[in-house]
Amino acid sequence: MTTVERVVARPVLAPLDPPLQTASGEVPTAPLVLIDITTDDGITGHGYLFCYTPMVLAALTSLVTELGEAVVGTSAAPRAVEATLRARLRLLRPQGLGTMAISGIDMALWDALARRAQLPLVRVLGGEPLPVRAYGSLRSMAPDDVRTEATRLADQGFDAYKVKVGAAGLARDREVIHALRAAVGPDADIAIDYNQTLPVPEAIRRINALADEHLLWVEEPTRADDAAGHARIRTSVSTPIQLGESWWGADEMTASITAGAGDHAMLDVARIGGVTGWLRAAPLARAAGLPVSSHFWPEISAALLTVSPGAFLLEYLDVAAGVLQEPARVVDGAVVLPDEPGSGVAWDEDAVARYRA
Repeated sequence: MTTVERVVARPVLAPLDPPLQTASGEVPTAPLVLIDITTDDGITGHGYLFCYTPMVLAALTSLVTELGEAVVGTSAAPRAVEATLRARLRLLRPQGLGTMAISGIDMALWDALARRAQLPLVRVLGGEPLPVRAYGSLRSMAPDDVRTEATRLADQGFDAYKVKVGAAGLARDREVIHALRAAVGPDADIAIDYNQTLPVPEAIRRINALADEHLLWVEEPTRADDAAGHARIRTSVSTPIQLGESWWGADEMTASITAGAGDHAMLDVARIGGVTGWLRAAPLARAAGLPVSSHFWPEISAALLTVSPGAFLLEYLDVAAGVLQEPARVVDGAVVLPDEPGSGVAWDEDAVARYRA
């Protein structure tokens, strides 16, 4: 039996250029926890977590370290480790940082498993390293910045895009959409993301007012935990509703699907429970007839989408590129999976030292 020998978590503040803007504020640098898990046969697997704000970076790093110590000397099988850690946190109901920490450890364990097998992660999961269609997810919200950033993304061959809105009123939402449309042309797919900022009645009003924009989807228009509110929105508008990046595991996903809250499922590998949690969740979307897209983590998400029934689009927004040896590679609007052992995550140690928090 292969066992866990060592778990190391390192905090970094990686560069984001341009910064990530949301209706809740700007993220100027990427707070990341880099995770290395070494097994008793000398294999080291890598994973990382993005926690939005430096305020919780130290806490998340410490939590990964503490949970890692709890599994040293035990089986390195990802499902076994997940079961052990969830049992440790059962009385806390491990939403939030608990689930993120377990997810990051899980990602690193799957990377180690694939490296041990001398196979790309996608092949370990039963797939082939094929290109995965992606959409360019914009970091900018101001119209002029949106035009500039979207033009760069269009040069990479994307034919689908997402832009964040909700920083001001409906007129500003429309201005941002039109700026993006002017940059990418009339045939591109465009989605928008409200980042949970609107009350339900206002969400219904705005989405109906934007119906003539023919949007691919509207993402999280109201609070992510308000499944009933999203169901009200969904039945009152004609534009598809995208949910899922905030689901803390398959149980919350099931509750949302049962409520009829959305038309699409967007899985975040660090919130849904890592690779193990994703493999548990994706069939639920298929059974409900929901197309599956990804949130962040383009390296691992590309492999997971490749083997997910009903896979739709990968979100290309690479927050960890500044500390990776080889960031996710885009060719003609698709992320190309490397045909090399592991998940594709490996550190540029010089950059890690430079950006260490």
